[in-house]
Amino acid sequence: MTLKQLRYLIAIVDSGLNITAAAERLYTSQPGISKQLKQLEGELGMQLFTRKGKSLSAITPAGIEVIDRARRVLREVENITSLSREIKGEQSGTLSIATTHTQARYVLPAVIQTFSERYPNVNLELHQGTSEQIAELVNTHQVDFAIASGSVKAFSSLKVLPIYHWHRIALVPQGHPLAREKRPLTLEALAAYPLVTYVFSLTGESSFKQAFQAENLNPRVAFTARDADVIKTYVRMGMGVGVIASMAFECQDQKDLKAIDAKGLFPQITTWLGFPKDMVLRSYMIDFIHLVAPHLSLPFLRDVAKAETPEEFNALIEEIELPVRGGCEEDSAAAA
Repeated sequence: MTLKQLRYLIAIVDSGLNITAAAERLYTSQPGISKQLKQLEGELGMQLFTRKGKSLSAITPAGIEVIDRARRVLREVENITSLSREIKGEQSGTLSIATTHTQARYVLPAVIQTFSERYPNVNLELHQGTSEQIAELVNTHQVDFAIASGSVKAFSSLKVLPIYHWHRIALVPQGHPLAREKRPLTLEALAAYPLVTYVFSLTGESSFKQAFQAENLNPRVAFTARDADVIKTYVRMGMGVGVIASMAFECQDQKDLKAIDAKGLFPQITTWLGFPKDMVLRSYMIDFIHLVAPHLSLPFLRDVAKAETPEEFNALIEEIELPVRGGCEEDSAAAA
């Protein structure tokens, strides 16, 4: 058994059992991958995949076990390589991140710009998707970091570090009746209008829905999107009242949109950064986390990276005081 065979095995799985796609991913030939897979199965004395003709159709129960262990072996190989480079002081490599559109569009641009200037020899890969898509990338070891919000149930393989809180705002055109309302916003007032908000999680967990249900309200959600910029476009068209993350309201939006505080109407949400429990963090990775969350000191982050047990990790993070990240109006008020 060789590392090459394990890499080929994982490439096949991550390519949807398509050997041709796996060959393209690894810049090698289809016959070469097929030969290595056959040799691996012969050495193990069992089939890792069921076949339909010449194509792979499914992973066998034994294959599931082997693939899981193969991923762990390859992760440890990466860790050894990372450790060697760290000891030698080499600041080069790759940092792959999976995150949502909101984080990629409103939080990470300045972070990535500073990081790239500081570490020109580190290649950055940014993957955007829903929480479910991010979980898939994490669970198949295709990314180093996940940055997301809300539930962490699908991310049991990660050390999850909370980095900041945020809340929702309601967004309306400047001439909208809610923009002229002097009283604090209520869920009942919101439910009187069509709403435009984020795509709901496939898991069924939605603090947005739960907030209305708790008040026995059934709002009409006219449109959902993953992208806050798309939501703002449809709010401008008069399709409904937008409900988005506070950080997605930019100062330029004030020209024609009004942000209405919805704090207290919906639960406060925590954005977190996660990385595999068995991954060795390079110094540039720790520095990246610090750039995302400058309120967390570098010594603290090094301790977090070294924590070996859940108890040790949880003891470190339980005392963290997180800032609340807002949009243009809130940031301006805080600076005044």
